[in-house]
Amino acid sequence: MSTANWIIRTHSSPRLRLFCFPYAGGGASIYRTWPGKLPPTVEVCPIYLPGRENRIREKLFTHISPLVQALEDALQPHLDRPFAFFGYSLGALVAFELTRHLRRNQLPSPEYLFMAAHRAPQHPQHDSAVHQLPDPEFIRAVHRLGGTPEAVLQHEELMQVLLPILRADFTIYETYIYDEEPPLACPISAFGGEQDQTVSVQELEGWHAQTLGAFSLRILPGNHFFLHSSQDLLIQSISQDLTPILQSRLE
Repeated sequence: MSTANWIIRTHSSPRLRLFCFPYAGGGASIYRTWPGKLPPTVEVCPIYLPGRENRIREKLFTHISPLVQALEDALQPHLDRPFAFFGYSLGALVAFELTRHLRRNQLPSPEYLFMAAHRAPQHPQHDSAVHQLPDPEFIRAVHRLGGTPEAVLQHEELMQVLLPILRADFTIYETYIYDEEPPLACPISAFGGEQDQTVSVQELEGWHAQTLGAFSLRILPGNHFFLHSSQDLLIQSISQDLTPILQSRLE
């Protein structure tokens, strides 16, 4: 598999790269407006996952370990300057495991982790078999999360494309097994939605145990997909947290 398809570079000499991992069923396009909203010295690098968008013909991943290994291969040439990870829902889990993988292999590690709409990994999963449900029940389970428009869920042709992506991503999440390792050195900021019924404040606070560095938790307006409803507030918080790192690179 070519490593050139995973990100599209847009900045020739950034002070920091922010790699952004999408939620289940999502793609790099959910971050399309971010480059104009973060400091100009930050290069936003959305992750283009196989099996969707411009990589629709490529094989989907269904387990986290091979996905993390492929991400290491793809991103390693771009870890030549300070970087941070932002992960949303399933993307937070992928970003977290990629960070631990980089540490185990003595590769550069992120300066900051932003974990949004996902419980800390040491907390037990709520569901474990949604990905095995027949299509009608699976679609109803996806609908309960609230991130897929009703018009899309009712559109048979669109769902024929989206269902395999969603099922593969849910399989990654539901087959994940947490292995205990020492906390990370980098700071972590966790984000949750006020009306999110799938991730509790206590589960978000659990991210504190995963870092030896600073930790913050912010609860923003919206449901599980506050990424869209509170995007500006979210980006403002990320910019605020990155400011000390960006300033230190000037000294």
